[in-house]
Amino acid sequence: MENSQKRSTHDPALKPFWRKLFKFDWKFGFFLILLICIPRFVLVLNANQTGNYGPIGAIMLISAIVPFIFLNRNGRKEIGIIGTKNIGGLLMSLIAGLAFSFLLFIIGKAIYRGTFQNWYVYIGKSYNIPQGISGNDKLILFVTMAVTGMIFSPIGEELFFRGIVHGSFARSIGEKKASIIDSLAFSLTHIAHFGLVFISGTWHFHPFPTLIWVVGMFVVSILFFRAKSLSGSLMGAIFCHAGFNLGMIYSIFYLL
Repeated sequence: MENSQKRSTHDPALKPFWRKLFKFDWKFGFFLILLICIPRFVLVLNANQTGNYGPIGAIMLISAIVPFIFLNRNGRKEIGIIGTKNIGGLLMSLIAGLAFSFLLFIIGKAIYRGTFQNWYVYIGKSYNIPQGISGNDKLILFVTMAVTGMIFSPIGEELFFRGIVHGSFARSIGEKKASIIDSLAFSLTHIAHFGLVFISGTWHFHPFPTLIWVVGMFVVSILFFRAKSLSGSLMGAIFCHAGFNLGMIYSIFYLL
């Protein structure tokens, strides 16, 4: 009986097949970062150059299903893939993400105005918003982009970064240090979205705007982790991320 309880207590989070190859620890988390983030970085840079953003949707889908590929039911529960009844926490998470996106808009607008050194201006370029669009046409396009932005990347990125990557590092170094690692991975990966910029057929790198952007992505990642902790579920991180994306897309469509 005692041995049975011990085996149950230490039951691995990985599915049986993967236990032969990995342990659910920091090495596994580092492996996942290399496996997903490097191809994603290259794909985003290529999309910024070619205008073909289809592969980005594919990498988000892969990011979302990674926990389901590697983790068993107990493992998925451990990383926060569970429901929550904390509706107030989810609402606060959504509002917090929205507020932070507007803060980044204010900083970018104040320093860089409408230039491509402003992160939202450069990211907005990928939306291909027609010149002179207004009224219902603009609203329809905004709603389409907002709904897409509030679903795909929040789910894909949070299941990956605040989910399986965070969980693997937390096993080895604890929750707080793990949140720093997953936030660093998230923020550095987003240099592909803004930092290395492709303008008029030429690549440019703007060190100080990139530094502000990376710090902003790191801070918002910590905010996503706090939202997860507040709600007791990855739903909190997803709602906070969705709020951030909503604010960013609104800023690009109506405030720039």
